[in-house]
Amino acid sequence: MNETYYEFGTAGERWDRARFFFEAKEYQSAARILRGLVPEHPEQTAQRLLLARAYYHSAQLSRAETELRAVLDRDPVEHYARLMLGRTLERQGRPAEAAPHLRLAAAMSGDSPE
Repeated sequence: MNETYYEFGTAGERWDRARFFFEAKEYQSAARILRGLVPEHPEQTAQRLLLARAYYHSAQLSRAETELRAVLDRDPVEHYARLMLGRTLERQGRPAEAAPHLRLAAAMSGDSPE
């Protein structure tokens, strides 16, 4: 089997590598690792959320939206995913769709609109 650097290692090693790339602002490299890791552990919210963030920061907004919706399907009260979905929708020029998500995120965190 021909393994590349992005696919090599245990799930834990790939998770660490993905976080390293993300922290280094190498979002596309982080996403490349996480795209393989998320399907192996679909119940893991942290991996899918980091993948969504990597997509968001690398301007792959429709992919970010897909991952964020998957997180929220599994856990509707995941505050950060709700906030990120709202921001992703805003960035795509869909403020009307973003508004309810941003209001919910603010309510969940205890922030009140000014």
